[in-house]
Amino acid sequence: MTTQTILPIDRETLAALSQSNNEPAWLSTLRLEALELAGQLELPVVEKQKISRWNLDAYGSYKSSPAIQSLSELPESLQSLVNLEESSNILVQRNSSAVFQKLSAELAAKGVIFTDLNTAIQQHGELVQKYLFTAVKKDENRLAALHAALWNGGVFVYVPKNVDVELPLQAIMLSDDATATFAPHVLIIAESNSRLTYVDNYLSTDGVGLDQAVHNGVVEVFVKPGANVRFASVQHLNATNVTYRRAVVENDGRIEWIIGEMHNGNAVSETMSVLQGNGSSSDMKVICAGTNEQKLSITTKAVHFGKSSDSQMFTRAVMRDAASAIINGITKIEKGSTKANGEQTEKVLMLSPKARGDANPILLIDEDDVTAGHAASVGQVNPEQVYYLMSRGIPKSVAERLIIHGFLAPVISEIPLENVQEQLRSLMERKLGQ
Repeated sequence: MTTQTILPIDRETLAALSQSNNEPAWLSTLRLEALELAGQLELPVVEKQKISRWNLDAYGSYKSSPAIQSLSELPESLQSLVNLEESSNILVQRNSSAVFQKLSAELAAKGVIFTDLNTAIQQHGELVQKYLFTAVKKDENRLAALHAALWNGGVFVYVPKNVDVELPLQAIMLSDDATATFAPHVLIIAESNSRLTYVDNYLSTDGVGLDQAVHNGVVEVFVKPGANVRFASVQHLNATNVTYRRAVVENDGRIEWIIGEMHNGNAVSETMSVLQGNGSSSDMKVICAGTNEQKLSITTKAVHFGKSSDSQMFTRAVMRDAASAIINGITKIEKGSTKANGEQTEKVLMLSPKARGDANPILLIDEDDVTAGHAASVGQVNPEQVYYLMSRGIPKSVAERLIIHGFLAPVISEIPLENVQEQLRSLMERKLGQ
């Protein structure tokens, strides 16, 4: 038995939109193929979450926002995320399109590309076409296909061989119109022996209601031999959120993920490293917070193909009210990846009796000559820790706040920009009422 899928856009409208954006034929074809797939494929299987009951149809329509000439024109809530005087490498997307971008002359002279993905397709089409939708494929499930059909704005980063980008590249993604399609695609290519730190922020204004919008985003990162990419993201959206992040790491390459999932709506995210090369490595640090009746499914995954590859996963979740979280850590070591090592830890802290957390460490090992380990815990704030702090004159509410801060600090402290660290702390305190 099959059910009819109602798509958020028809072929004619999608083709006209692609033409109005002056997209090349190969991309127009890709979008239309993906839309057809979306009508055939099923939703992804999400463990212990019935996402078919979620609002996954509110994509809205493409709305281009006017460009701004200066960061001082940003809403005040966004200005706090950037240093207006020193921000030389920054991109801002508002709803469906980029409105501001800036790259230092020094990095541009070295061949670094940092622009929105639409512009990159116009100026570097062959390079984009080589990588786009090769890590996260358009035929994986209905949501991946819909993203491939409807994505907009986004970010493209290219770092040439042996180039070290010392200062972080920063992107801000703002959704302040619930009727506008908001589906950024981030594509990063780090050539051999290059180094890059990239930081982005996803935010909604209070005018966007929880059931009014869907964010369907994809991140693809390609780490060439000996390259090192540090990817940090803080997401705080009033929307149903679906995000797939995936990195393909070659010989001696390294990917570091630092993720703060601080949404107000239901959310599914998967952050995955494919350790393709020998000596490749991945380090994932993820935190999330749930309140009210939120339902979260947060998955970290590492797939080992290369010999002597190494993966580390560290996920912490804090649940309040009647929120629930499914935290999955998956380490897959394929046959032939000898000397591989995979370690993971998942911890869930519940702040109220109705909150629920489920930590699932999973090891899938098809090779003998490897090492792997996992740890998981689900529980409430330790009363002995609270008592210890109270015995030293600290009020109970402050003691609990300090414990929560300590629980999340290992991830927050890794955020490469101090003002973004402060944003994440503020979001955490606001969400958890601490």
